[in-house]
Amino acid sequence: MKEGKILIFSAPSGAGKTTIVRHLLSKNHNFGFSVSATNRKPRGCEVEGIDYYFLSTEEFKVKIANNEFLEWQEVYPGNFYGTLKSEVSRILGNGQNILFDVDVVGGSNIKKFYGDRALAFFIQPPSITELENRLIARSTDDKEVIRQRVEKAARELAYAPLFDVIIVNDTLEYALQEAEEKVREFLV
Repeated sequence: MKEGKILIFSAPSGAGKTTIVRHLLSKNHNFGFSVSATNRKPRGCEVEGIDYYFLSTEEFKVKIANNEFLEWQEVYPGNFYGTLKSEVSRILGNGQNILFDVDVVGGSNIKKFYGDRALAFFIQPPSITELENRLIARSTDDKEVIRQRVEKAARELAYAPLFDVIIVNDTLEYALQEAEEKVREFLV
């Protein structure tokens, strides 16, 4: 069985990364989606095992201690996110390509780990102001959380040069098309 390839999508919160990833998953690229783990509460219509594996803080810390994560981060104080090694093994073991939807630190760490076997995408908002408007419009967080996300996004933009492909998500249709073209080229 042919070994799958690895695609990594990272972005500041609200840049449109998950929308692009969902679009790519709808195409026939033999993708398995790597579901991240987190200890935060589900937002809106998020579903266990589809959007995230929702763990308690204690469960998350036990998995850290047991070296069960490929990568993990305390993204916000007390909020952990990570990629379980069991997820990667499950997908690659099925002969599928793997698609990661992770924060910028996690994405750069996965890229370092897999090197040329992975193609890493950085989805960039057109501006910090537009990013803030998108976070407000999605109505999932209060003002303080949005403020924290915007401040963090400004710092995360510095990670862009660590990625293979930078897509500025100014017009969603163009960003989707660009991502699809780069993915197709990488998978051949």
